[in-house]
Amino acid sequence: MASSSLAFPILQPQFRSPKNRSSSKPSTRSLSFRTIRASVSEKPSVSAPGFTVSPPENTKLPIRKIPGDYGLPLVGPFKDRMDYFYNQGRDSFFKSKVLKYGSTVFRANMGPGPFIAPNPQVVVLLDGKSFPVLFDVTKVEKKDLFTGTYMPSTELTGGYRTLSYLDPSEPMHAKLKQFMFYLLKSRRDHVIPEFKASYTELFTSLEKDLALKGKANFVAANDQAAFNFLAQAWFGTEPAQTSLGLDGPGLVSKWVLFNLGPVLSLGLPKYLEDLTIHSFRLPPSLIKKNYQRLYDFFYASSSSLLDEAENLGISREEACHNLLFSTCFNSFGGMKILFPNMMKWLGRAGAKLHAQLAEEIRSVVQSNGGNVTMRGMEQMPLMKSAVYEALRIEPPVPLQYGKAKRDLIIESHDAAFEVKEGEMLFGFQPFATKDPEDIYSGRRCAGKDFVVLVARLLVVEFFLRYDSFEIEVGKSSLGAAVTVTSLKRARF
Repeated sequence: MASSSLAFPILQPQFRSPKNRSSSKPSTRSLSFRTIRASVSEKPSVSAPGFTVSPPENTKLPIRKIPGDYGLPLVGPFKDRMDYFYNQGRDSFFKSKVLKYGSTVFRANMGPGPFIAPNPQVVVLLDGKSFPVLFDVTKVEKKDLFTGTYMPSTELTGGYRTLSYLDPSEPMHAKLKQFMFYLLKSRRDHVIPEFKASYTELFTSLEKDLALKGKANFVAANDQAAFNFLAQAWFGTEPAQTSLGLDGPGLVSKWVLFNLGPVLSLGLPKYLEDLTIHSFRLPPSLIKKNYQRLYDFFYASSSSLLDEAENLGISREEACHNLLFSTCFNSFGGMKILFPNMMKWLGRAGAKLHAQLAEEIRSVVQSNGGNVTMRGMEQMPLMKSAVYEALRIEPPVPLQYGKAKRDLIIESHDAAFEVKEGEMLFGFQPFATKDPEDIYSGRRCAGKDFVVLVARLLVVEFFLRYDSFEIEVGKSSLGAAVTVTSLKRARF
């Protein structure tokens, strides 16, 4: 299989492992920086129905006790939560513990903790060798772990546990997964044209704002474009022509806050924020009317899909709640985080890379009759590498959880660790994907191909229209706050 190796001069923190791996003593890993290289296959990746890995239960590495502890009840979880959200920040929280314990596997508490999550204790996996066990469903259980050590109230999803919270062993998991694949398959021909239509509107709005104000908010424009695209591509409905109007993105964002508030930082004073969204659940009743508006929109827009759901043995109500969750939480939420991050990394890469991307993309599209196609995008190695790098550096779903189904031996590069049945495992994907010892490609989920597709479409459509651009980047609770300050229209 032919491949193309491309270098991007983006500095990212890496873990340097000691040369001597035979020692059973704790190793000290130092932080270094290196140029990232990406190897891109010219053939599209295929998402397997179930990803499993089978690290050997009999290891040749020295068995080491998992370092770290959970501290005193209440005190330990509170300290880790404050360090994670405020005192150190997420990345520094993990880096400091790696340096402290000389290990990329250790024990810690993950938020939210008291009084939302009764048991915040996890075994942290931060390297590319240990991390994949989180996706081996023969070894870990995924039931109710989508958001981590707590699960949002089912009152936020119509009383149903949606697909993301089901373990593959549960009977409804297979039915709902089949239903979601039916949606993707039945509407696949609408994805590329509807993306072009929705994001052409986004580009036009950015240009207007730049002309009037000298800058344009990419995040707000992207939210509206992403929601419109998903509604049109998957359901054939234009939200503005319904009672929902242009309110969709705002309603979704508020609903997501009620789901994810316990693990978000909104920029409020730390003690105020910690005593509210991190210590107590926001009452679902406060968002009930907003959620009902979204539900009514999806129910009215998906009649034929709901017919198919009934044929599969799924009630129309449960199917609709799953359509809403998949569209708004998984897909819209992913695009809300991923697309600003893509623009951030591309913007920082500079005009030289922009020119190379524009030349490659326009040449391939021209050779394919002026149309953007799946086959054509496979002929764009630089574009594919740019997307891969953005997903690898900053995956839209960085936190992964799994509960050990039985006693396990988990290997890092330097040692092996015994994990007991029922222990919670946690992985921070951005560290695993930057492990120079074993670059873990990540993105192991049923919707992986769709995420990659829409990310590629963003880059292709953008550089068909523009030669280069400039941005300003700020902080945001979800993704990056990107403001466009310059757009240079295509000259060739």
